[in-house]
Amino acid sequence: MGVQITELLPKKEIKLESLSGKVIAIDGYNHLYQFLTTIRTPDGAFFTDSRGNVTSHLIGLFTRTAHLMKLRIKPAYVFDGEVPALKKLEIRRRAEIKEAAEAKFAEAQKSGRIIEMKKYAVLSTKLTRGMVNDAKDVASAMGLPVIQAPGEGEAQAAFIVSKGNAFAVASQDADSLLFGANRVIRNLSIDGRRRQAGTLAYSKVEPELITLEEVTSSLGITRRQLIFLSMLVGTDYNTRGIKGIGPQKALKLVKEKKTPEEIFHAAKWSDFFNYPWQDVLDLFEKPVVTREYDIKFLPLNKKLLFEILCEKHDFSRQRVEKTIEELEESTSSKKQKGLGDFF
Repeated sequence: MGVQITELLPKKEIKLESLSGKVIAIDGYNHLYQFLTTIRTPDGAFFTDSRGNVTSHLIGLFTRTAHLMKLRIKPAYVFDGEVPALKKLEIRRRAEIKEAAEAKFAEAQKSGRIIEMKKYAVLSTKLTRGMVNDAKDVASAMGLPVIQAPGEGEAQAAFIVSKGNAFAVASQDADSLLFGANRVIRNLSIDGRRRQAGTLAYSKVEPELITLEEVTSSLGITRRQLIFLSMLVGTDYNTRGIKGIGPQKALKLVKEKKTPEEIFHAAKWSDFFNYPWQDVLDLFEKPVVTREYDIKFLPLNKKLLFEILCEKHDFSRQRVEKTIEELEESTSSKKQKGLGDFF
């Protein structure tokens, strides 16, 4: 879900080419979900291999990552670790929504209602441990950093950016700003279009850059106040926020009140949540992260890629070979003969 404040945030459309040479910390779970929801058959089913294993996420990961690499963008994938206790409530809520969607999918399937089947198939999307492990293997075989976060992936990605080891976090959510990321890029994994929420229609999109400095400057608040604002409208740790308080009202409240105590007293936090607001604040200001990570780019392992994609998951060997050849061509120069020297 992420924090519901994107309407307030100043965004700047950018071209992917402008990110050439930059390391981008990618929220792995966020991107894999995008691939799983968009790369489907006409009736909403996943693409699978001959053994029934889902491959939609791998199709998206391999093709989109290769495209970024051809533009000399340096993806570093960051994956979630242990989920904070407060987020488990949100996960439970999402699970209930998925279960309801699965039941509606089954009903639509019985009646052969293709459009409804696709709609409910997307809503019931689940990312399994096996899918994540396959994605990690593919990213590693492509020579890219794969970082396992001890806690929230976005918090770890934000930490990496804040330390200057990456230019920006790539995610559809704005949570990275709350965790302290200097920059967030939206729509990085989308190929020029995005499915509109709750529909099967698509709209044209371009990558967007959001900077923490511009956000705080344009809103006239600090990063801490941005966290307060987000808590009022709802985060993954306090789903749905305070009833009756939207982004604009929340912004006004955090600017009028001098202390967080005054803000959450005025918002009547305790009427909506049975845990203190300080617990949510701490998750953003003191997230569980590791300093033990390595942003290192290695040569692409062709043999391993063929094993994972072609032998294990039935990808077309010809297409995989073509993609690798294109990568090598795009990264070659007079002094640079192989993909291993890309970085």
